[in-house]
Amino acid sequence: MTDRPAAGAASAYPPVTVVVATRDRPGLLERAVRAVLDQDHPGPVECVVVYDHTDIRPLDLPVPANRTLRYVTNHHSRGLPGGRNTGVEVASHELIAFCDDDDFWLPAKLRRQVRLLAERPDAAAASCGIRLEGPGIAKERRLAAAEVTLADFVADRVMEVHSSTLLIRRSTWDAVGPVDEELPGGYGEDYEWLLRIAAHGPVVIVPEVLVVVDWHGGSFFFGRWAMIVEATRYLLDKHPELAASRTGLARLHGQIAFALASGRRRREAIRELGRVLRLNPREKRVLVTVPVVLGLLSGEQVLRLAQRTGRGV
Repeated sequence: MTDRPAAGAASAYPPVTVVVATRDRPGLLERAVRAVLDQDHPGPVECVVVYDHTDIRPLDLPVPANRTLRYVTNHHSRGLPGGRNTGVEVASHELIAFCDDDDFWLPAKLRRQVRLLAERPDAAAASCGIRLEGPGIAKERRLAAAEVTLADFVADRVMEVHSSTLLIRRSTWDAVGPVDEELPGGYGEDYEWLLRIAAHGPVVIVPEVLVVVDWHGGSFFFGRWAMIVEATRYLLDKHPELAASRTGLARLHGQIAFALASGRRRREAIRELGRVLRLNPREKRVLVTVPVVLGLLSGEQVLRLAQRTGRGV
């Protein structure tokens, strides 16, 4: 049995704009854009590549029928938030998806998500399973739940709902607002935006793995400890609903404690750890922060060990 349309019914499949924000990674970008253009979604697909304050360099890629490839320059603040906001502003269609330039989609991604979103008018967005691929790792992460709610995101980041999996309606974008460009360093912009999306409606999940996430063991934020502390505190101030979950609050304060310890602000880290223990004595970030406070490991070493298992701190 198939969910492809009958002959002549392709017009029932709505058009989609896909925003790909890029910094300057032409090889990875080409892979991501090719996968967007090769989607088996029967409706039109527009791919908007947003160059982050760099010269536009068109890709040497064939553009199939019913597909459009456009290039624009980020005219918002530098970084992913500004790039995504620029892409949505110029998007032609009512359904909007996002893909990071170092990730890529499997062919059925849009078709499966468009169908699910049509079946769930109450949903604010659609996501799907992911596969982490990189040196020494090939790991699938998928959710058993049919949807993720605001309460779920408050309690946990739910890493399976990755930015490269998201498909939203323009009405959702208009209701919740753009990606926050005020977040220090742009750190955690996807989680902050997901909190607003989930407050508007649930994120529904296609259970299959449809997105491959490049897991290269590094990050733009690697070692930027002071900025991570500032951004996480900004998030807590902006979203008082995070206080509704002791475990979720402990997780975020645990991240602050780890970043403080990694930045050699040990006294502050110890005070933050006390707060974490009062909220949730079993918070796992206590165990990884204590060796850093004691000088037995650096924050960078702990992160590398965690990333080998497909996780962060």
